Amino acid sequence: MDNASLKLPVYLKISQIFMGIAVFFFILYIGQDIIIPLVFAIMIAILLNPVILFLCRMKVPRVLAILFSLVVTMFLISAIFYFFITQISLFSESFPLFKQKFLGLFNDGERWISRTFNVSKWKVDAWVTKTRQEGMDNNGTVVITSTVSTLSGVLMTFIIMPVYVFMIIYYKPLLLEFIARLFPKNLHVVVVEILTETKRLIQSYLFGLLVEAALVAALNSIALMILGIQYAILLGVIGALLNVIPYIGGVVAVALPMLLALASRQPIDALYVLIAYLIVQFIDNNLFVPKIVASKVKINALVSIIVVLVGNALWGVPGMFLSIPITAIVKVIFDRIGPLQPFGFLLGDNQPDITREIFVVRRRTKAANINK
Repeated sequence: MDNASLKLPVYLKISQIFMGIAVFFFILYIGQDIIIPLVFAIMIAILLNPVILFLCRMKVPRVLAILFSLVVTMFLISAIFYFFITQISLFSESFPLFKQKFLGLFNDGERWISRTFNVSKWKVDAWVTKTRQEGMDNNGTVVITSTVSTLSGVLMTFIIMPVYVFMIIYYKPLLLEFIARLFPKNLHVVVVEILTETKRLIQSYLFGLLVEAALVAALNSIALMILGIQYAILLGVIGALLNVIPYIGGVVAVALPMLLALASRQPIDALYVLIAYLIVQFIDNNLFVPKIVASKVKINALVSIIVVLVGNALWGVPGMFLSIPITAIVKVIFDRIGPLQPFGFLLGDNQPDITREIFVVRRRTKAANINK
């Protein structure tokens, strides 16, 4: 039998698709130490590309333009890290006070549990002591090892990231030539459309995120300062950065200042913090996000939640941040490939008219049934 005429059963085709997806995600998981810095480097390179082109038009040599852009970028990132380190060092000086306050709240919680559920206090204390001891015995070394490993990973990423970015920008003509040779000339129009749209999407999305984060950080900090919460600027900036992570980051962002309000002030202040952050979130979701971010990335909420959870399972926090732009790029590709256009429509947020008939069913006429 001719191979061209060989047709696989549907279940074998579906099995091949799922096997390919499983292998693809397995490669993403085991190669995350290499892939994550590379993806971030590609995004930074695309973001810096207009600056480098502008410097080149100003008669600056290309290599010097790349180096200058990288130095300025790394200086800004280092300044942000320095801000966080200094603020956290000041924050750590208040740890004994916070610990004492939390112990008081914890004791109040124990007494409430004892009264409400009719459990003697010594049983609650014994259970807490046992759980704490088991956690220290089983996880103490693991936590220390994990912390050291994370810090070393961040340091290595910070060192290798500029190298990646420089190489990607410097070898951009080589990479584009490779992509051009990879596809036949009759598909070059589609390839150029995908590359152009991807570049525009990443640049506008990242710039929009930076603007949104700055506005949210300002609103958070002002709200916390009005309420008299300590370290308002630090908590406001942390909340804005966490807010970049869709859906999940906002919950963590409001939990931190609420805990600090509980530890340093009255419980009612935690409620005021929650109300203030809800107002900021309302402004962000109804004004900043639709105008600045959502207009750049056309992904529906259901897909956004799913890909954020998948990104967290694969790559942790970096995966949660990268999940939305990567999904948007996948949608750009799907929209321009005929057989994959239904999947691109599924990822998008173009809700069809609910009043119209979606499935068009052609009914056979009586004459056709008779002739059959």
